[in-house]
Amino acid sequence: MASVNAPRGMRDFLPADKARRERVLAVIRERYRAHGFDEIETPVVEEYARLHAGIGGDNEKLAFNILRRGLDADAIHAAAEDQAALTDLGLRYDLTVPLARFYATNRAELPAVFRSIQIAPVWRAERPQKGRYRQFMQCDIDIIGDASARAEAELIVASLDTLDALSLEGASVRINDRRALDAMLDLFGFAPDERPGVLITIDKLDKIGPSGVTAELRQRGATTGAVDAFDAFLNRPQTKEFLPYGEAQIRKALPEGVPDEVVAHLTGIGDAVSAARGDVPLQFDPFLVRGMGYYTGTIFELAHPSVAYSLGGGGRYDGMIGRFLGQDVPAVGFSIGFERIVDLVALQDPDAAAAVVLVHDRDVPVTELLALKAQLIAEGSRVRLEQRTKNLKALLDRATADGYTAFSTVSAGAGRADLELKPLG
Repeated sequence: MASVNAPRGMRDFLPADKARRERVLAVIRERYRAHGFDEIETPVVEEYARLHAGIGGDNEKLAFNILRRGLDADAIHAAAEDQAALTDLGLRYDLTVPLARFYATNRAELPAVFRSIQIAPVWRAERPQKGRYRQFMQCDIDIIGDASARAEAELIVASLDTLDALSLEGASVRINDRRALDAMLDLFGFAPDERPGVLITIDKLDKIGPSGVTAELRQRGATTGAVDAFDAFLNRPQTKEFLPYGEAQIRKALPEGVPDEVVAHLTGIGDAVSAARGDVPLQFDPFLVRGMGYYTGTIFELAHPSVAYSLGGGGRYDGMIGRFLGQDVPAVGFSIGFERIVDLVALQDPDAAAAVVLVHDRDVPVTELLALKAQLIAEGSRVRLEQRTKNLKALLDRATADGYTAFSTVSAGAGRADLELKPLG
């Protein structure tokens, strides 16, 4: 018998799971809107050339591509070596590339500084495993048109506020700047063409430690003098924690020679976040890399003490929109990892107290049932009709699992006044 499961890496959601996900999404939307962001929607597909323009990093390799319409088997075989001849569209693998295209298309109708919300599924041809799916939800906020530290601060404050509203208090944000990383590698003496590989190795610092990073850089054949300088920097006497976040701590974590404007930008973010929240839940991490090649400035990751992995992140991508417009436009975004946080959140359904199951006998006329149901709905209740079964407990357990909190039995001739609502669960 053929499998009836969802495709690998994709999932069905039962009613209770779907309701829980929607409750979390509702909180995220409400908090983002409270911070002045406006929701947009973009198509699930974009042009193949746009998705493979070299701005999506490694995600471009994971794109699901769509065959051109009208190709028969012979045409497909003839074009087997020419991907552009085979496909003209693809499923979006993130929401940032579509946003850049959206802004370029609609710029004349948008404010000078545009704050967007995008909450939608994306698709990547990942190898399915725990925590990695081929279809998953992304929750992005972005600010386009503001090059100042205010933009990063707004994103960070809105994201932390959202986690607070989801009862995930105590989150913090690790921050770095790609310009600081570039300056650091330049000061150590790494050649420009070897830096992408060097950054891949530096990104493993938390996993393999300083000695492991140095050893891997030597195995890569990186410039010997640069590796020696980096090794000395990693092993210099230092304070491991640079909190509280501030200019002195940032400078202490970096080699001398990093541009002052980079340090000033990072310091400005902390000042603005402090003004909004009264504290600075930030930590400067000079070795935070993040993998997306389109980042041009600040990068950040969202951490929570309850888990060892990040719950989101983002960064500044000032060069992306210019690929569509022919002129650079400052842009920065933050994405909450919805699939990671949804299982950490326990939100009560605000409508649960008014969720009622009417268990009726077989002989109750449908006209009476629908009249009773209409009355309860008019009073603000959510109502499900269920015909009585021999195993009433199993029926009520199922209703409880689906979020219903009360039930009543209904006999022929019963009216609203005859209903006795009993609690479930």
